[in-house]
Amino acid sequence: MDVIPAIDLLEGRCVRLYQGDYARSQVFNDNPAEVARQWVDQGASRLHVVDLDGAKVGHPVNTKAIEAIVQAVPVPVQVGGGLRDRIGVTQLLNTGVQRVILGTAAVEDHPLVKQLCEEFPAQIVVGIDARKGWVATHGWLETSEVTATELAQQMAQLGAAAIIYTDIHRDGTLTGPNLEALRELAGGISIPVIASGGVSSITDLLSLLALESLGVTGVIVGRALYTGDVSLKEAIQAIGSGRFQDVPPDLGFSTFA
Repeated sequence: MDVIPAIDLLEGRCVRLYQGDYARSQVFNDNPAEVARQWVDQGASRLHVVDLDGAKVGHPVNTKAIEAIVQAVPVPVQVGGGLRDRIGVTQLLNTGVQRVILGTAAVEDHPLVKQLCEEFPAQIVVGIDARKGWVATHGWLETSEVTATELAQQMAQLGAAAIIYTDIHRDGTLTGPNLEALRELAGGISIPVIASGGVSSITDLLSLLALESLGVTGVIVGRALYTGDVSLKEAIQAIGSGRFQDVPPDLGFSTFA
């Protein structure tokens, strides 16, 4: 199971939010590229970057910071936040980002998701951010009428490479991952699931190993790394090699054809 450090960007700086609340942000570093290098030096084999400004306005905003991160590290970078059209997706992929994460578009524009999955196989990941089981959109500022499990099943059928599941009420709180929700979601689909939100300790990470057989192949860790509650080196040693297994484009998903 891969441990993936999170780098959340707000106004070009590395921050963490509490339960997705923009008004409760904490700045950890003014130089995101420096943060990226630190995580890679400690063993990260992939980085998770979120453009928080982009998520609010609906298009990429922190592109300079993202480009700097990609250029600063030799590992794959996945990016989400405000990607709601083909232009934004291709713009990021052209900078060297390996995978892009669709959130709001996954709820509101299924034809776009299908088109992108066919055009960029294995590079489109869907981020499902849930509040009490219901999917949140537009930078977590709105709540949809679709459940996380329903959306995951729909996105798997459209050809998404993986699902990133975030429990908003756990995000940034250091209260542990929502294992029950993860078990339900992963058990309902055949593509990999990456857990996100609430990780506070090595014990939390070890608890996720019980879900690995269901397809939970990675975990994104944010605040716990920045506060020192979790050591990245120790986390990688505890739960895996830190080598995320990408879904290859030839697994037979009919929508890739």
